[in-house]
Amino acid sequence: MGSTSFELLKRRALSFLRDARVDLDSGDYDLVLFHVEQFAQLYAKYLIYRKLGDFPKVHTLVKLLRDLARVYEDCELGKLISENLEALYLLEESYISSRYVPREYEREVALRAINLGEKLLEVFRCLENLS
Repeated sequence: MGSTSFELLKRRALSFLRDARVDLDSGDYDLVLFHVEQFAQLYAKYLIYRKLGDFPKVHTLVKLLRDLARVYEDCELGKLISENLEALYLLEESYISSRYVPREYEREVALRAINLGEKLLEVFRCLENLS
């Protein structure tokens, strides 16, 4: 993957977060969770790639974020993971269920997912500024 290719991960990640906001306004709450999960997964892979020149080929968000926390060890990512562990697992579930078991979520859950996405974005930008 060339340097411009891995930048595509970041651009797509930010597009997924933008899509999540649009989904919220449209009432597509299941897609909010899916898009927040995709945002977090791609941005984490982007950051790991920046630091190591490669990234894990996994699709489990919690594992990916824990790998990211080991690579950077800063910006309180570990704290954010532990404080939001259940919500992160719910995002993982939304990724899986989007393909196999359709599931609906309430607006409140979607709002919490967006808020978590925004917190992750702050941490990701902090990590990006370190390298």
